[in-house]
Amino acid sequence: MSRRRQVVTITIRQIRASRFLVVVGLAAVLIIAYLSPSVAQQAYMSGQSISPAYEGWEQNADGSFDLVFGYMNRNWEQVVDVPVGPENRIEPGDSDQGQPTHFYPRRNRFTFRIRVPADFGDKELVWTLTANGYTERAYGTLKRDYFMDDLVVQANYGAGGAAATTPQLLDNEAPVLTIDGPSNQTTRVGEPINLVAFSSDDGKPRARSMPASSARSPGRITTDTSTGHRLAWYVYRGAGNVTFDPPQTKTWEDTRDGGNSPWSPGWQRPEVPEDGRWTVAVTFSEQGTYVLRAIAHDGGLATVDDITVVVSP
Repeated sequence: MSRRRQVVTITIRQIRASRFLVVVGLAAVLIIAYLSPSVAQQAYMSGQSISPAYEGWEQNADGSFDLVFGYMNRNWEQVVDVPVGPENRIEPGDSDQGQPTHFYPRRNRFTFRIRVPADFGDKELVWTLTANGYTERAYGTLKRDYFMDDLVVQANYGAGGAAATTPQLLDNEAPVLTIDGPSNQTTRVGEPINLVAFSSDDGKPRARSMPASSARSPGRITTDTSTGHRLAWYVYRGAGNVTFDPPQTKTWEDTRDGGNSPWSPGWQRPEVPEDGRWTVAVTFSEQGTYVLRAIAHDGGLATVDDITVVVSP
């Protein structure tokens, strides 16, 4: 897979829906508050479906459009691998259009985008995904309600906290990201490779840590996240066990205490290297072809870049 850089965006439709979700979320929090902690934590650790999500579309300068997709893995612990094929396909056209095959738990927003021509009109692309015996679909269209805007992106990530937005988000720019070295690399099972990424940011929004949870506030009814420049690597494609040293911050929305996620209560952002140089050693347990993704995030907007690693025995 060639190296790609994406500036993450989201749909206005979701922020319109947020008023309804707040009401529903409040009801859910009230119900969960009456459940024992063990009941809440045991809910769906594995065995549940993964729902593809159509996030929305953006228009490019040449008149073409990008359709942006993410997903919701309803499991809290189970990571699911679904190779491209009958159970993980895009239609019409080539079944492989850049979608992930390695699915982390819970909500993963704006994972990939597909470019369509200016005359796409009222056509649609369908992402079909089967996991744990459940088949779900997402439908990508150019309907007006799905138009995306950076302010809505940041609100849905939680960069504005409970207020949804702040003045700092108005002129925020996504971090700059560059991976040092070739986009295609090789190694052997058990032999680590070193990856280096360079990233810088405009300092917006201002760095903010996640508040710690308390017995009086068992959960949140709006998305909230730590803000400030950060970078992490994760597996985008590939089914073997991959070890990162140092361990990487989770890129998915783990809202549990101690979750090592920017959405986890009490999470503290790691220090940014003075030279903007992030280095990680990666070791693979099985042979195969892997796509690793670096994501530079400021809590509101993100930039990603990929490398492909072929691992031999």
